[in-house]
Formats: sequence, C-alpha cells, structure tokens
Amino acid sequence: MSQPTTQPDAEETPAPKGPSRRAVLGVSAGVVGAAAIAGAGGFAAGRATASTLDLKSYAFRGEHQSGIVTAQQDRLHFAAFDLTTSSRDDVIALLKAWTEAAERLMAGGELGSGAVGGSYVAPPDDTGEALGLPASGLTITFGFGPGLFEKDGVDRFGLASRRPEQLIDLPHFGGDILDPTFVGGDLCIQACADDPQVAVHAIRNLSRIAFGTAAIRWTQLGFGRTSSTTTTQTTPRNLMGFKDGTRNLRAEETSEIDRFVWADAGDGQAWMATGSYLVARRIRIRAEIWDRTSLSEQEASIGRTKGSGAPLSGGNEFTEPDFSREGGDGEPLIPTDSHVTLAHPDTNNGQRMLRRGYNFTDGADSLGRLDAGLFFLAYVRDPRTQFVPVQNQLSKSDALTLEYLQTTGSALFAVPGGIGAGEYVGQALFS
Repeated sequence: MSQPTTQPDAEETPAPKGPSRRAVLGVSAGVVGAAAIAGAGGFAAGRATASTLDLKSYAFRGEHQSGIVTAQQDRLHFAAFDLTTSSRDDVIALLKAWTEAAERLMAGGELGSGAVGGSYVAPPDDTGEALGLPASGLTITFGFGPGLFEKDGVDRFGLASRRPEQLIDLPHFGGDILDPTFVGGDLCIQACADDPQVAVHAIRNLSRIAFGTAAIRWTQLGFGRTSSTTTTQTTPRNLMGFKDGTRNLRAEETSEIDRFVWADAGDGQAWMATGSYLVARRIRIRAEIWDRTSLSEQEASIGRTKGSGAPLSGGNEFTEPDFSREGGDGEPLIPTDSHVTLAHPDTNNGQRMLRRGYNFTDGADSLGRLDAGLFFLAYVRDPRTQFVPVQNQLSKSDALTLEYLQTTGSALFAVPGGIGAGEYVGQALFS
C-alpha cells in the first residue's frame, strides 16, 4: 500500500462566493451549532448535533468528481432521472445549471437569491430547509445512464457513437427480483453528506432545477456507510451486524485506484478520462430469516467472526484470510461458499472495486416484513471485468446471497471526470 496522500477532491474550500446559509442568519458557524443544539428537540436535535459540528466542505471542481474517493460521509440521497426532453440544447442547459447549483450547495451556499432574499410574490430560489446548516461535507456526483446515449433504438441527442463500451446494460443475475421502481435512469445524482437534511436539500433543489427537462425516476435514502474509503475511517457494520468493507479500496492506495477506478482516455472514449463507472444495486436483506439463524451459521455464511470481524482462519480484522487452513474435521475453516471466499480478489482474477454503500430501511412490506438492506454503490474502471464476473460468481454459489439476500434494484452509470474553471459537468461529452 502506498503512503497516504491528500486527495484532490478532499481539500477543504474557502467560503462560498455567494451568500452562505450561515451568513443569511447573521451568525457564526459556532453560534449556529450551539443554538441548534440548545433550541431543538427530538429528532431535530439529534440530527443538528451531528451536522453542525461538521463544518468542512469539499471542492466541486478538480481532476475527478467528488464523492468517489472522498472520505465517505454518513448519509446519502441518491436519485435517478429520466430525461423528458428530446432537445440536446436542453440537456446541456440542465447540466450547466446543475453545475452552478452543485458548486454553490457544496460550498454551503444557497441557490439564486436564496430562501428569503427574493421576490415576495414568487417562489424562493432555494427551498430553505438547510438554512443555518453548514456544508456538512456535502459531495454531489453526477452520472450518465445508457438512456442518455440511446433509448428504444433512438439516438435522442446525437450521442450514440460516444457511448462507452463499458456502459453496458447490466445482465440479469441469479437472485435478482427487480422492482422496475428501482431500475435504470438516464442521469443520476449521488449526494452524500454528514447531515441527512443537507443531502435531501441538494437532491430536492437539483430536481426543481430539472423541471421540464428531467424528472425523478427513483430515489434511495441511505444511512450508516457500509464501507470506508480512507485509512482514517473505522470499519462500519451493516444491518446484518457484521463489519463491512474491511478490504475495500482506500483513497490512499493511489496506484490501485488508478488501476481499478479511474477511466483512461485509452479505454475507448476520451471524454471519460479521469471518470469512473458507478454500479448501483438495491439489495434487500431477508431479515426475518437472518435473525433466526444461529451465530455459527451467520459467521460461516460471511466467513468472518461477528465480533471482531477477523477471518475464520484466525487473526484480527485485517489479517489476510487463509483459505487453505483446515479445521479438525479436515474442512476449510473459511467455507468455500462463504461471501469472503467468493468475493475475494484471489478468486476473481485479482479484481477489486471501490465500494461506497449505505444501509437503508423503507419500512415494511405488505406482509409486515422489514424492507431494509444494503444500497450497494461501487466505482469501477470496467464493469465487464470487475463487477459482472464477481456478481455472477456470488449469484451462483455464495451462501449469503442465495439464502439471505434479494436484489430489487439495479443500474449502471458512466461518471465523467472532474471539471476545471468555467466548465460544466459532462462538457467533454458534448464538445
């Protein structure tokens, strides 16, 4: 592993050029935090206590889009959009407007004249629910789905020839019981923050800007990151109660990130240079079955202990699994059909991914079963050689996947590279 370095998109930024949310209230960030903690109650107090202590902001412009190798925040609001226009100019105008808005939002600013600074007889430019809240580490990441390039055999925007070979239509995997509600999209926005209201505010206002050009197709709220994207973060637990993402790629592994995450101009489409590909999968846990499963069976399905997260072959959480080590019965201590075995790079031609998933819960279904699980997000350089073969193997043989998981949503997006001053997201594609 290479030595830790500061990532370009992880640099804290100066105060926004426009009116900041805190400036509107005429108080300092520290005072805002104190007031929110002292004056709010219940849910609001809990949320504000966490958010107002986190004043950092990230740069929107840079070599790569933010929200990929950025230290993973605790909350997510993800949205997929359908384009409702047939005009290429409309799409470009939307991307320009989104670019300007995203830069303001990530800096902790308001949109346009703000929530209370505009005309008294017109709707405010900003919805206002983030007034008084800091940037909260907000990152906004944009992606392009296959439908932007071609839909139902129609090249709607003259982009069909520029569709990357890597932007495939994901195949149907064993265990997929997809709900059309959570499939596909022409565009996507991933908003991550340390305050859920800041992330929701971002998606809400960006979708307002899209009115008449694009409409939300589906969304997913997420909480509790299920992976770590830097070495400074501890390993979180998923809703199965296990540590998740112990062996995830970290931002500090720059050579591995270059190899497995960032697209290169030589990969086929030069406009995708410094970009990546985002796999989104909504994976529901069969919680009622899992919660009645013995601890030994749970650990055998995962291949790690539930307490420390160490592999069943011994050691601590970060000890490399020894798949050859046998128990007294002559069987491998880590079962050959465990998740750790089948997802490990050693059994997948060395392939790795940068995971950036979140827990989710959407209440209960009509039978009273918990609708909760993992919203799997992963960035890869080529889904054909990284995600697809790994998922095929898991779908066929992984005890965890076969017994306890059900995928209900699926999508793939091309995430273009970062932009410089005066540019808009995706400009290289439309040039």
